Amino acid sequence: MTTSGTYAGAERAIASERVDWVDYAKGICIIMVVMMHSVLGTELAAGQTGYMHYVVEFAKPFRMPDFFLISGLFLARVIDRDWRTYLDRKVVHFLYFYVLWVTIQFGFKAPGFAAEHGWPYVIKLYLLSYIDPFGTLWFIYLLPVFFVLTKAVRNVPAVLIWGIAALLESLHIATGWTAIDEFCARFVYFYSGYLFATQVFALSDKARAKPVLALIGLAIWAVVNAALVHGGVSEWPVMSLVLGFAGAVAIIVVGTLLAKMQWLNFVRFLGEHSIVIYLAFFLPMATARAVLLKFAPLDIGTIALLVTISGVVGALVIWWLALRLRANFLFERPQAFWIAPKKQGARLQAAE
Repeated sequence: MTTSGTYAGAERAIASERVDWVDYAKGICIIMVVMMHSVLGTELAAGQTGYMHYVVEFAKPFRMPDFFLISGLFLARVIDRDWRTYLDRKVVHFLYFYVLWVTIQFGFKAPGFAAEHGWPYVIKLYLLSYIDPFGTLWFIYLLPVFFVLTKAVRNVPAVLIWGIAALLESLHIATGWTAIDEFCARFVYFYSGYLFATQVFALSDKARAKPVLALIGLAIWAVVNAALVHGGVSEWPVMSLVLGFAGAVAIIVVGTLLAKMQWLNFVRFLGEHSIVIYLAFFLPMATARAVLLKFAPLDIGTIALLVTISGVVGALVIWWLALRLRANFLFERPQAFWIAPKKQGARLQAAE
């Protein structure tokens, strides 16, 4: 297992700055992430479950694996950059948004924490968030770790790194520390995106060329995934790894077919701005949840669905307002926080 083919394949596949099916796949992923937080939070607050719970459970085996696999997909074209440039693009970039948005989240949540536990607890929790990621932001906390580790071990035999990563996922390590547990559970998918970029793009090409066969494969996968989730088998060691990759493949195929047909272009738009949604959805989500649970005479499933939509749309509204109010720093890293020369016209990077 080598990475030389990966480099060449990724370079051939990426003919332009954006790849249509990748944005579709990322759009599906960010919708699923917002949906998970929205549905589970709504159900917890209400003390009951609704029909959206089954959608969240169906997506659980592959929701984050696919996001991390796609995040590693384009790494081959930048991994050989000098360390200064690499750290700027892959560490400082995400660190800036983590520090900014964890502070913003604490600004909204601190009064509630203080009322229940006192201000010393709030300060301790805030400082701890730099050791162990806080709330919904753990994804961009771990990405720089994955980027640095992958570059550091790029001369180590890939089969060894992949084998260790797969073993860590299969062990289902649960220390109670988000950084450790999610690292063990997710690194294999990120590394696989980097390692198997050629195969991923080839898979997309085949799905685009044979859409009927792709649809048949998706139907079979959906039935099998649903059955294994319902039976509790999806949580078993090794099986979770298999379903993670199977689901990631399925989302890649779905993204490819949507791109081929140019259907649901709003999903592609969401994928292009996935990190914007990821950073900001918590506020409109929490607001919608509180308002709908108090005033809407609807079932929990429908409320959870509306909370999900509010989280996605609300995040985009916050982004639009930030640009109009010249608060670009919320979603674009200012020049002062670059440690390497900024690319001409560079704006907010996607989580790639």
